[in-house]
Amino acid sequence: MKILEKITLIIYSNIMLILSVIVCLLIFGWLDRNLVSSIITNTLAGDTSSKIVLGACIVFILLSIKCIFFDATSKEQIKERQGVLLENESGKLMISKETIENLVNSVALNFQSAEEVSTRVELDKENNVNVYINLVVSADAVIKDLSTNLQSKIKEKVKMTTDLDVKEVNIAVKKVAPRQQTAG
Repeated sequence: MKILEKITLIIYSNIMLILSVIVCLLIFGWLDRNLVSSIITNTLAGDTSSKIVLGACIVFILLSIKCIFFDATSKEQIKERQGVLLENESGKLMISKETIENLVNSVALNFQSAEEVSTRVELDKENNVNVYINLVVSADAVIKDLSTNLQSKIKEKVKMTTDLDVKEVNIAVKKVAPRQQTAG
């Protein structure tokens, strides 16, 4: 959100708060209706004050229309949510978050100790990749060794495949799968 939009939202919110409190006080009878009526009449009757109120109202009407009908997110922000846009002299390449997630899942599932994997990828403004993995491991897994090896393999594979730097690989082990009994 741009600084101008933040400031106008704060001002607008404060005005709405004040008007709501005044209306509540009027409804409960804690504020004299004649007093409020005379303040409004005097404000609108004055030449300078009525022009200021009119100008403020027009500005708020335009800002309200802008906020209702026009989305503030830019095309760049939308692309950042979708993936990473790489450019070179030959053209552009969009690598989606789903592609990176699938790549990470395939690396993780190559480990014998990893039974189930779910991945979430976040990208920062410098196109660094943050990977979050939920993992179900087998009963015979050495979790510390598995996570260390998994983190390094994921960083290596993503760098090799996409030329993107993986900033972090965060692993959460959801559960340890029970040993499967062999019939015999």
